[in-house]
Amino acid sequence: MSTKRRPVAAMVRRAGMEALGVLSLSSVLLLSGCISLDSLNPFSSSTPQAKAKPLPAFESKAAVNALWQAKIGESGNYSLTPALVDGSVFVAAADGSVARFDQGKQVWRAATGQVISGGVGSDGRLVAVGTAKGEVLALDAASGKILWTTRVSSEVLAPPAIADGLVVVRSGDARIVGLEAADGKRRWMYQRNVPALALRSYASVLNAGKTIYVGFAGGKLVALASNNGSTAWEATVASPKGTTELERITDVISSPVLAGNAVCAVAYQGRVACFDVNAGNQLWSREMSSTVGLAADERQIYVTDTLGRIQALSRDSGSSMWLMDKLMTRSPTRPVLVDDFVVVADVEGFVHALRKDTGALVGRMNTDGSAVRGDPVSNAAGLVVQTVNGGIYGMAVK
Repeated sequence: MSTKRRPVAAMVRRAGMEALGVLSLSSVLLLSGCISLDSLNPFSSSTPQAKAKPLPAFESKAAVNALWQAKIGESGNYSLTPALVDGSVFVAAADGSVARFDQGKQVWRAATGQVISGGVGSDGRLVAVGTAKGEVLALDAASGKILWTTRVSSEVLAPPAIADGLVVVRSGDARIVGLEAADGKRRWMYQRNVPALALRSYASVLNAGKTIYVGFAGGKLVALASNNGSTAWEATVASPKGTTELERITDVISSPVLAGNAVCAVAYQGRVACFDVNAGNQLWSREMSSTVGLAADERQIYVTDTLGRIQALSRDSGSSMWLMDKLMTRSPTRPVLVDDFVVVADVEGFVHALRKDTGALVGRMNTDGSAVRGDPVSNAAGLVVQTVNGGIYGMAVK
């Protein structure tokens, strides 16, 4: 079986071996213990793909504009998410390039000499990326100088999460490692048993300072103490159902989000649920499936489901507020929030703006025509997306 890596939104791991082939759910191929699901992989070129539907018509009521544009190397076969801290944007490419842009102006660019497989994490002082060889590289955010390198147990596909002097890394074998930000020394490691069949995860953990929130295979959400990695609580987002291993895949493979005094997560073939941050008691749940994730504000939870629909739910009860299905087959990303808008990007590089209150599609902008595979990121300074071809776009939505 070929060991060539292919682009993946989510792949399957059996007994700790990486999924290398790409197939459809209806015809799963098992060779030498390797298995994967093409229906979860909108970027695969190994089999004919359903053509994205034409862009839907809409009444333009919002302007999605590029404030600046820059270039980094291609993402290759990985989902590389940029980091946005205040007005600084930190980006990486599969060829090992890492760069900082302030208001679109390049401040520095570093050549690490490694294949970067996990997107960028930063707290504004430190910049961290993961490699295909299982190394974590930390760079000085001001100069781009490599400060330290630490090896973990396997390839790193998710952005490291940095807060309060701790760099938390999720490796491809589902181990969570807490590294000292000062020198990269390991503070702790968390490991748990995973099902025989599980989706590969490109999602980071949620580093909330004193507590780390992590989603796992089997529908579990775990809260870890940041000082020693011990389990504060464990909750079930969704329980496996069905009779076959494929039907019973119920994995949390997107990052959890904080919503006031709750932490919320969504599972593939499962549910979206919110839990009390202190004790892990379930506040509400409802049936839903997602591989890309969710966002939250003071009133609603926003989810991109596996059918490509964007849904808004009440943060208090989980009841439906609205559903927008015009981007189905276009593989929309995890939603991000910009002022009064919900923003997603798609497989052809278009960025779409929806009204928070109604879900109405009100704005759109094209990038370079290649997919936006990593999460868009936003803060008070604006919105940033990175395309597979390496385009970096700073945007405003008004």
